[in-house]
Amino acid sequence: MIDLDKLVSPVVDKLPPSGIRKFFDIAAEMQDAISLGVGEPDFTTPWAIREAGIYSLEKGQTHYTANAGLLELRQEICRYNSRKFGVEYDPKTEVLVTVGGSEAIDAMIRCVVNPGEEVLIPEPSFVCYKPLTVMAGGIPVPIETKEEDDFRLLPEQLKEKITEKTKLLILPYPNNPTGGVMSKSDLEAIAEVLKDTNILVLSDEIYGELRYSDEPHTTFSAVDGMRERTVVVNGFSKAFAMTGWRLGYALGPERLIKLMTKVHQFGIMSSPTTSQFAAIEALKSCDNDIEEMRREYNYRRRCIVDGFREMGLSCFEPYGAFYVFPCIKSTGMSSEEFCVKLLNEEKVAVVPGNAFGDCGEGFIRCSYAYSIEKIQEALKRIGKFVERYRK
Repeated sequence: MIDLDKLVSPVVDKLPPSGIRKFFDIAAEMQDAISLGVGEPDFTTPWAIREAGIYSLEKGQTHYTANAGLLELRQEICRYNSRKFGVEYDPKTEVLVTVGGSEAIDAMIRCVVNPGEEVLIPEPSFVCYKPLTVMAGGIPVPIETKEEDDFRLLPEQLKEKITEKTKLLILPYPNNPTGGVMSKSDLEAIAEVLKDTNILVLSDEIYGELRYSDEPHTTFSAVDGMRERTVVVNGFSKAFAMTGWRLGYALGPERLIKLMTKVHQFGIMSSPTTSQFAAIEALKSCDNDIEEMRREYNYRRRCIVDGFREMGLSCFEPYGAFYVFPCIKSTGMSSEEFCVKLLNEEKVAVVPGNAFGDCGEGFIRCSYAYSIEKIQEALKRIGKFVERYRK
């Protein structure tokens, strides 16, 4: 009889599953449960986008596209980045359309990281960076960001972690799970550290449209001298409420995009055709829809931050994405214990902070991409729970 345990990849076998889905999956089967666990907009994709997708099907546009994506879409992506962030890209050579932003992240890491090379990852941060680095044979090097520093990556922290093996820095801002952001001056300080190195940058800017401070989002490739070493990852899931359409993109130097397209070509072929036609319309006509959703997120953001503070939990004020990252250390419980008990006793699902790196221990992540009614009810239940266990 075949022994699969001896045949599977030990690298993949040892990787822990995502810590985000665990509690959501349990809550999905629990009556009257409220989940604040998954970072998915509760808005339906705007009608103009859906209509464009439907119309493309009616016209029979159901075939493969170019590996890099429809040229018309790549042109719109470049126009969008020019008007929003002031950076010009060549749609023919410097854009790759991918199956969600996650595929772009994977392709970038696989194209540049060799076995034994180090990838610097500010944490807490999204759960995919470490596993994708490990699967590419790289060594993840966490950089702990702190609440007292607004969860920003500081230049001195970066400098401390750089070694002769450092190949890539991941910049995950606006940040999931903390909601932390980096100002233009913050990014310039990071650029100053990098300018005389051969370190590449993967700037994950999927939440770039979801900023709530007066200063707009600055793309890292707009910082002086950084375009030539940076691949910017973005997509349609968050800002355009298009999670199920599975569409993202990467922007960067021709040499890197060419390699990433090769990985994409052999692993994927091309991104979903219907989604690409829909995304063209999104970029052309949905600025107002984004702004309307952003205003609603901002209102929910204030409600949920105030709610945690009123129940006596310290809660960093996020200025990006759609997550809060309250500290639960005053309860005396670990992040995992807090989340398990909260789900079992009050039927509210949130994500333990240590799912996003060891330094996330003592925190929980709550998404406010849910209706205000659900958020308010969840806060009531969490408040009762916290009061019961407060030390």
